[in-house]
Amino acid sequence: MKQDRSPNLWLKLFLPFAAGYFLSYLYRTVNAVLGPVIANELQLGDNALGLLTSTYFLAFGAAQLPLGMLLDRFGPRRVEATLLAIAAAGAATFAMSDSLSGLAIGRALIGFGVSACLMAALKAISLWYPPEKLASMTGWIMASGGLGALAAAKPLEMALAFAHWQQIVIALAAITLLVAAGLWTLVPDKAIDQGGSGIRAQLAGVREIFVSPHFWRYAPMGLWLTGGFMAVQGLWASRWMIELEGMNAAAVAVRLTWMSAAMLGGFLFLGFFATRLVHRGIQLAQVYRIAMFSSLIIFALICFQPTLASGLLWPLLGACFSLSNLSYSLVAQAFPANLAGRANTALNLLVFAGAFGLQWGIGILVEALRGSGWAMAHAYRASFGLLLFGQILAMAWLLRPARRA
Repeated sequence: MKQDRSPNLWLKLFLPFAAGYFLSYLYRTVNAVLGPVIANELQLGDNALGLLTSTYFLAFGAAQLPLGMLLDRFGPRRVEATLLAIAAAGAATFAMSDSLSGLAIGRALIGFGVSACLMAALKAISLWYPPEKLASMTGWIMASGGLGALAAAKPLEMALAFAHWQQIVIALAAITLLVAAGLWTLVPDKAIDQGGSGIRAQLAGVREIFVSPHFWRYAPMGLWLTGGFMAVQGLWASRWMIELEGMNAAAVAVRLTWMSAAMLGGFLFLGFFATRLVHRGIQLAQVYRIAMFSSLIIFALICFQPTLASGLLWPLLGACFSLSNLSYSLVAQAFPANLAGRANTALNLLVFAGAFGLQWGIGILVEALRGSGWAMAHAYRASFGLLLFGQILAMAWLLRPARRA
């Protein structure tokens, strides 16, 4: 029943949702390049810049729990198209603002507006494609996000040579509105089984997830590792490269491009090989643990040996992070199918809460340490070191022996 042999399904279903996730990831990481430009133009400190960039994550995370219910009730086409229209309004607000409050409101509207891009795509794929194609289609959706991260690096830095950052964001607003219109008009609908989707049943399912020991085994990893990487990638990686490695804006953009390309490679690896690994008896939980442990080692080297092969370490960190998306399936597989979507949005809530808190928190800590007389490089190294310590604790929590019932 899920299969659709229409040759236009790729054009009418996959490409509109892929375009939405492309924009979501572009908006998520765009401030790594635009942030220093805006901070210099408006004279914003690290604290203000961290708050400005992280409001995206706050709004995105706050939308996750109701989002699961909305997707079940109204379907992915209506939900994502409506929210992307809000994202377009947020981008326009951001572009036309010349104050921290206006920029933060615009950034928050963007985060809220793109909050459905991944979850709606996964919901649509599960409705229209047979089970054996889900892993590969998910990998391709993730790859579209990787392309968004690539676009937010060197291509964006090159665009700044020809246009003001406000003009670029206005153009993004227009593109976002076009994608919203495409989703609304092109994507086909399919009847959704709404049995047991009343508000009481929905909330009971959410409670079942949040009292699950299995969920809380992975939750700290989502907050500290996945959320922490997003906080660093979206803003502080570029500041680190400028302050500790003495790189200029063009060199930073090239480094971020390589980092995003490595992430794209990781997403494609999931799309092509995740199902094959399972068929060969290799557990995805094992792949996840190895990738996350590797990311800790790489991040530790970046923190304490910032000049040691840094051109290689940052892309390797991006490649390892891309495999953190395995945590969504590892969490969801412990719940019935009708709870899988809410399990993923619950994990997403913690991921983006971590991204918001850590991105803003790094800015607060750096500014506080600088006010206490610390050198800029030492302040950044201490902030990254504290993030690393939290990630190590989360990894230890994941690897602890499971209690038997």
